[in-house]
Amino acid sequence: MYTYTTFEEELERSGKLAYTNVGVSMLPLIRQEKDVMVIEKADTYRPLDAVLFRRKGVTGRGAYVLHRILKIMPDGRYWIVGDNCVSGELVDRENILGLLTGVSRNGKLIKNTDFRYRAYVRLWCAPYPVRFLILRGLRLARRVKHRLTKRRR
Repeated sequence: MYTYTTFEEELERSGKLAYTNVGVSMLPLIRQEKDVMVIEKADTYRPLDAVLFRRKGVTGRGAYVLHRILKIMPDGRYWIVGDNCVSGELVDRENILGLLTGVSRNGKLIKNTDFRYRAYVRLWCAPYPVRFLILRGLRLARRVKHRLTKRRR
């Protein structure tokens, strides 16, 4: 018989959590329902860490979110944005549950200390304003393509 626990309970019990995600906010790093994320409890968090947090007042789907810290605000809150997102949100420290320490893709674990992971973070995540412009441009191009395709029908 299975025993179901919340993410908080599992992290408290074992200090580690592994699960697949739902959603595309962390693309291209984490593919929806394909890659397994490894989350571990941590005492401190730094900019560019990917963290699992629980949104205040949200239940069900969307209550737990894995996004990346881009900035620590003077009041101690964290400015957090998904790798495939153009907007973010402020999160209080007590809502952060753990740190992404690795991603398992096709049976291979990519740790957050791995050279490839760190290069991805430095090239795609750190230059947020550039990423913002790239993502906005891609979305605009998709809308234009969709409208042109729709007119031809």
